[in-house]
Amino acid sequence: MSIEHTEPIRLRTACEEDAEALLDIYAPYVEHTAVSFEYEVPSVEEFRERIRRIRERYPYLLAESEGEILGYAYASPFHERRAYDWATETSIYLRMDRRRQGLGRKLYEALEEILRMQGITDLYACIACPEREDPYLNGDSILFHQRMGFRTVGRFPSCGYKFHRWYHMVWMAKNIGEHREEQPEVKPFSSIRQGE
Repeated sequence: MSIEHTEPIRLRTACEEDAEALLDIYAPYVEHTAVSFEYEVPSVEEFRERIRRIRERYPYLLAESEGEILGYAYASPFHERRAYDWATETSIYLRMDRRRQGLGRKLYEALEEILRMQGITDLYACIACPEREDPYLNGDSILFHQRMGFRTVGRFPSCGYKFHRWYHMVWMAKNIGEHREEQPEVKPFSSIRQGE
C-alpha cells in the first residue's frame, strides 16, 4: 500500500559532499538484500568518486525533505563504446522507510526529463530477479520499472550468487527519444544543469 507524505520534497543534483548520506541509503541494500550484487559496502571515498565520475556526463539526483536525503537516482553509461552514447543505464535507491510512497516516480521522472534534454534515446535498467520472492529479494523493482514504462528485453538466468542463493538478472528498457539517421550528439549534463 502506498502512503503519500505531505512534506515538501526537493530534488537537486547530488554533490560529492553528499556521499556519506547517500552511502547510508545504499549500504542496507548491499548488506541485507540481493538488490545490489555488491558484497562489500564501498568506502565513502570510493562512493564520492563514483558520484564525481557519473556527474562528468550524466545526472545524479537526490530527493530531500527538510535537509534530510530520502533517496537518489542516476544515469551511467550503458556501455563505454562510442556507438552506445545515446543509451544509459538508470539506477535508483530509496531509504528503506521511504519506499512505495511515490518518491521513486518523482526521481525517475526528473531523471528522464534531463536525459531527454541531453539527447539520450534509450534507458536500460539491470535488475536482480528472484526465482521466487525470498528474504533478500522481491519483484518490487521490476514492477516499479514496468509502471514507469520499461519493458523486459533480456533475462540472464542464475547469473548472480549472494547469500548462498542464485539470482537471475533482467534487462528492462524504455525508449525516450527518436532514432535518426543523423543523430545529434548527446549534450553533457553540465551544459543543462538546473536547480543548483
